[in-house]
Amino acid sequence: MRNVLALHPISLHIIIGTLFARTASFMTIPFLSIYLTKVKGISPVEAGAIIGISSFVSLFAGFIGGHLSDRFGRKRVMLVSIWLWVLVFIGFAVADHVALFFLCNAFNGICRSFFEPSSRALLSDLTDQKKKLLVFNLRYAAINVGAAVGPLLGLKMGSASSTSAFWLTATIYMLYGASLLFLFRRYGDSRAVSAHPSKERVTLRSACNVLAHDKIFLLAMIGMILGTAGYSQFNSTIPQYLSSAPQFQNGVELFSYLIVVNAVSVLVMQYPISRIGKYFSPIVSIMSGTVTVGCGLFLFGFVDEPMLLVAAMVVFTMGEVMMFTMGDLFIDQIAKPNMKGLYFGAMGFTAIGNAFGPTLGGCFISLFGVSHGIYIFGLLALLSVLGFPFLLYAFHLMKGKKRYMQYSL
Repeated sequence: MRNVLALHPISLHIIIGTLFARTASFMTIPFLSIYLTKVKGISPVEAGAIIGISSFVSLFAGFIGGHLSDRFGRKRVMLVSIWLWVLVFIGFAVADHVALFFLCNAFNGICRSFFEPSSRALLSDLTDQKKKLLVFNLRYAAINVGAAVGPLLGLKMGSASSTSAFWLTATIYMLYGASLLFLFRRYGDSRAVSAHPSKERVTLRSACNVLAHDKIFLLAMIGMILGTAGYSQFNSTIPQYLSSAPQFQNGVELFSYLIVVNAVSVLVMQYPISRIGKYFSPIVSIMSGTVTVGCGLFLFGFVDEPMLLVAAMVVFTMGEVMMFTMGDLFIDQIAKPNMKGLYFGAMGFTAIGNAFGPTLGGCFISLFGVSHGIYIFGLLALLSVLGFPFLLYAFHLMKGKKRYMQYSL
């Protein structure tokens, strides 16, 4: 607790704000497709396009938003994006036409992609090297708590059939923006607040050139994309398999229990895994995570007893925590000092794994059928494990260029 209270006030505020903002977001966005089809009468195809546009624009907007935060300052990008975010959720509440919903969710993706890399880069700017693992883990925990609590609150508020959650979310983001503005004005002159534009002007073209020639970054991205493709089966192939495979009864109910196991396991495992991981390079944890996710996926195709499925989910979640708790710390370690926003934004390219992973899982189900889980999940496990050699090569390149750092938690 003493280490937490010793963090910079803006860092603490971003972590707390992340908790409330993610809770608010998860009250609304998971129910958006139901709201669009059941309340607004929008077709499933159009609703799918509206939901998908956010992820599509996020893939590229994070890169641009991170670069803008390096060039024009974290504060400007964060404040502009969060106030625009307020208008987005108001737009969801008042919209009546497909085009407006499409536009709102596109800007939802843009705002997230501008705000998130900028806030993570600012956390890095404000935090001593030894405390960065702590601050990034607190942020990750805040996201997971919000993801667990938000949908339950949204269910209670009737987010699938009313606009009240959209208005509440807009209000929460408005308060978050106002409080950030207050803190930026109060601590704006602090030496630690590296939220001002870089003195060295870096154009988008030169920034792209830097990333294109950064072998460590490119290799790590390929490895993380493959690991993310394996992890993406959690929301796609696993529920389809459990609900359709003949050896499972009440597969949908069983998957709902596994979601709870996943959420609880993340919160329980995060601290001990981080305590162990601080003694190694972050990329060691990430590449171990790709293998562990692969092991969890393989177990899903191998077992058919509920308790063994729980064990498979625990192994799978352990890999998830290994991969994602150390991602921000790894990027902080390899990023050029005046390009941290760019590097954090470029992390959004790992979403490519979320794009093709579920499609590949669906192809395997169609090819082999749900009665052959060992083939389906064996190949998906291999997909995740394939990320390991790319990350291992990146690790060997890092050994010659970077010294190991100690982090406190």
